[in-house]
Formats: sequence, structure tokens, C-alpha cells
Amino acid sequence: MTDPAPEPLLRTEKLSRHFKIGSTMSRRTLHAVDDATLAIRPREIVALAGESGSGKSTMARLLAKIYKPTSGEIYFGERPLSSIRSRKDLLRYRGEVPMVFQDPFASINPVYHASHGILRALTLHRPELSRAERYEEALRALTAVGLSATDIMQRYPHELSGGQRQRIGFAQALSLRPKLILADEPVSMLDVSIRIGLLNLMAQLRDEQGVSILYITHDIASARYVADRLIVMYAGHIVETGPVEDVLTSPRHPYTQLLISAVPDPRAELNISAETDKGEPPRVIDPQPGCRFRWRCPLAIDECAQVTPELRQLLPGHQAACHVAVASEPIRAFG
Repeated sequence: MTDPAPEPLLRTEKLSRHFKIGSTMSRRTLHAVDDATLAIRPREIVALAGESGSGKSTMARLLAKIYKPTSGEIYFGERPLSSIRSRKDLLRYRGEVPMVFQDPFASINPVYHASHGILRALTLHRPELSRAERYEEALRALTAVGLSATDIMQRYPHELSGGQRQRIGFAQALSLRPKLILADEPVSMLDVSIRIGLLNLMAQLRDEQGVSILYITHDIASARYVADRLIVMYAGHIVETGPVEDVLTSPRHPYTQLLISAVPDPRAELNISAETDKGEPPRVIDPQPGCRFRWRCPLAIDECAQVTPELRQLLPGHQAACHVAVASEPIRAFG
């Protein structure tokens, strides 16, 4: 008998974020995230993948409480985040769920030593520590991410490589003793030669520190390398989710297959040219009901233009939001 899955560390229910755009006389609504339901469990790396504009970074900022939801709810454990009112509770949450940003060159203040951000975060989020304890905690976190702590502490950001700066970002998050790290495209601005080191670092933090990670990426190959589960977003909707190997070897949504073809993985069964993609870009400004991928999908039927598909279970732990998807075989929309 298999052990039941652990309770989610963080989950969302029908989470949406809309932005008003345009002038007062021609106000329109951009649907960045719509009705997103997801869960992240303890000691798990979940990759959130999709093209630019799919809503990935907006989702991360919702989970970090940088943006307020338009509707829906986020639960951390059993607590709804909408119940957080005080600055003390907000700081506690952001210490348990810190964020690592995309740009390692802009996320560290160039005026101060590399240790400044870590020590400042400790002062803000862990005020119970003494000055000596903060310093020791910074050393521990820097060592845990594979840096020479005493040397790095006294360097300025311009003296560090991009990979070192990004490791400092992870060290700052790790120093807060987090339960979940939100990593927004953490390797996209780094050279290919050093990306693997950061991906291995994320796996190490999960295995050795027990930290869960939401890894936001447009790179399916890196998601396959490091993640336990994959969530695919398109035009603000979650269109597929499941164990990473199941989703990438047996995609149930046409957009997932298109992503795989656009970023080939030597181990993937699919190796199709992305030039087969046709149709219009997604419509996320005042969208009408229906599947938002239908203009690019060769399998679209009449129902796709009328009814917005919802996630449904097709295989154990594997869901897709597609009217034509079936459990018996993967989607073959392209090629």
C-alpha cells in the first residue's frame, strides 16, 4: 500500500489577477491569470512553464503577495493569505516563502558588499537574532549554496559572476529558513555553461534542506531535468499538470506538445519543428469564453469556441484542460 500524498504546503483555488488598461473612456481588462488552481507539496520542485505572456511571473507575484488577487484564494497550510493583515504576519509569510528574481545583476545593490542583502533580510525577517547570529546565519546560507562564504561576504557585486550573484539570491532566501522558494526564471540570464550548476543547486536544496521550490521557466528541457511535477500555462490558464515525465512524454494538451517541439530535448519522444504552429496569438484582453489556444490548434472543434475547458483527470495525477484530450493516447496535434 502506497503512502498517501502529503498535504499541500501551498495551494490556490480559482486564483485570478486582472489589470485595467487603456484610458478612462476606453477601459479594458487584461486577464493575466484566470481561475488557476495548483498545489505545491513539501520537499517538491514544481516547474511552471509557458511562453512569455502566459501568466507565469504574475502567478509568482501573487504567491509572493506582491499582487493582490482579483478573485480566488491562496492557502499556506490551512491559512488563507487574505487573512493576513499585519505587517508582522506579512513579513513572517515572506520569510517562509521568499522569491529569487530573474536578473542576478539587478537584484543585488551594487553599492554594498554582497553580504548586505542577506544581513538586511535577516534583520527584517528574523529580528530575534543577534548581530553575531545574523552573521553566522549568512555564512551558513552562503556555504549551503556552494560559495566560499568568508571571501564572498566582503566582495562587491561587480566582482562576482552572474552565477555567483544568483547563488547569493538563493542564499538570501535560504537564510530565512524558508519552506518554499519562488524562483522566477532564475537561470534564463546566465550562460548555458553555468545553468546546470544552479539547477543542481535547486535539487540540492530540496534534498538536503527540505525546501520546496516553484521553478518558473520557459525552458522545458531544464524543467525535465530538475522538477518533480510540471504545470503548463497558456494565456493565463493552467492547461496541463502532472508528473514531469508523464506530461513531457505523453502530453494531453496541444500547447504542451507545441512547447516540447519548440524546445527540443534529446531524450524526448517528440522532435517536431515549431514551424508547424499556425494561427493568432492568445487573446487575453477582454477574452470571450472558449479555449484560448483554439486559434492555433489544428484539433479545435465547435465546443472549443464556446466553452472554456476545465482541468480534468485523464491519468493518475495528470490533468489537462482540453475538450478533445482522452486518457488512452497522447495528443498528436502537430506533425
